[in-house]
Amino acid sequence: MKSLFSYFIVFVAIIYWVFRVLVSLLYAMGIDFICQPLNTTIEIAILFLTIPSIIFIIRRNIVAATLYFGMYAAYFGTILYNSLTNVSTEAEALVFTDATSILISAIGVIVPFLVFADVAIQKSRFHPMDRETDWYYGNDKYDRQFDERADRNQYKIK
Repeated sequence: MKSLFSYFIVFVAIIYWVFRVLVSLLYAMGIDFICQPLNTTIEIAILFLTIPSIIFIIRRNIVAATLYFGMYAAYFGTILYNSLTNVSTEAEALVFTDATSILISAIGVIVPFLVFADVAIQKSRFHPMDRETDWYYGNDKYDRQFDERADRNQYKIK
């Protein structure tokens, strides 16, 4: 992770995960909050699977990014679709809980998509380069020149 965008997206994903943990915890304690989980069991499973996914996303693993995007798109995409169809079929005004459900579900689909796109597009995942060490390890031409020079400079102690 070398770009600021990558750090920002992972930071937003972690903040969203903390928010979802808070939502699940408050729902389990019976306290009303802005939103509620659709299915508590699946949400808790997703929250636990998110921890290793984010760790591997930081390491730029495409499988973890795909798993993260798939889990969140399947769960929050369903909530988003159901909320949008309920709002479009009802003749009543948009309720605050529907609006927050749509917003939070949209964030739950957009953030994992951005994480997946960032990991998939990043070129350094295939050939990582580090300017601090590559000059030493990746410079065979200098090593050969140094070896030839060292062979000519043989000093004898008398």
